[in-house]
Amino acid sequence: MRNPQLNSNGELTHLLTVEGLPRAILNQILDTAESFVPLADREIKKLPLLRGKSVFNLFFENSTRTRTTFEIAAKRLSADVYNLNINASSASKGESLLDTINNLSAMQADLFVVRHASSGAPHLIAQHVAPHVHVINAGDGRHAHPTQGLLDMYTIRHYKKDFTKLTVAIVGDILHSRVARSDIHALTTLGVPEVRAIGPLTLLPSGLEQMGVRVFTDMAEGLKGVDVIIMLRLQNERMRGALLPSAQEYFKHYGLTQEKLALAKPDAIVMHPGPMNRGVEIDSPVADGKQAVILDQVTFGIAVRMAVMSIVAGA
Repeated sequence: MRNPQLNSNGELTHLLTVEGLPRAILNQILDTAESFVPLADREIKKLPLLRGKSVFNLFFENSTRTRTTFEIAAKRLSADVYNLNINASSASKGESLLDTINNLSAMQADLFVVRHASSGAPHLIAQHVAPHVHVINAGDGRHAHPTQGLLDMYTIRHYKKDFTKLTVAIVGDILHSRVARSDIHALTTLGVPEVRAIGPLTLLPSGLEQMGVRVFTDMAEGLKGVDVIIMLRLQNERMRGALLPSAQEYFKHYGLTQEKLALAKPDAIVMHPGPMNRGVEIDSPVADGKQAVILDQVTFGIAVRMAVMSIVAGA
């Protein structure tokens, strides 16, 4: 069965999930992003690749960093960008998702960037748009956040070069994290030999071992000798019931402190998709320390989202 993200020539036409994408496509995105990174240092930060195209940011969930980096990326590609205030739109008055999309398509939309609380919403949209319209998933429910996964991969490649020699640990609320899923699929596709998941049993989903992941409930054991640590925030807004005794207890066992970081390799890098909860999943001296590359992730995110938009709109 053909991947719905690819056209008949095997080219990326939507980005809905990292899962199932071939390594060549992931490398194409990372290589394209690398060519865009120097643009940030130029006086004129514009390329004409999407000139005349209309990009609609549809964020049915709140987001500052992701929406802003998509907007910057689209503008650097010379696209016309429209940010919809969904809370004040017809969607808040009961208009269906597809009716909203159809009306915007009638306004000559070329690309939709969609964040939605319901898993699968971007896939549904991609099934109903015209062939010349493209959809990028900016996060759907607990399912996927492919551009975050890709910017994480870019950051890892930038600092560590060779995926095939790494041990990567993902720490925290993996159960509710669409970023963790995207990272795991990307890491395994790119050839990382050992991916670890570290967290309390209540925040570890079943099936991780089937995805090729080693599971640890003891953070000290899980961090031994790792090259990359990806910290995740506690997603309290997605939790149902009491999954943890307290934030203080969580920090004691699973918060990344300098003492716990010392168990990793001396040149290990620390990542976080944000927003960070300091004193809950990460200690400030670590977040602001020399091994943290968290702000670099944000910077690289613009180039990665430029790459994705330029590739799908050119397919």
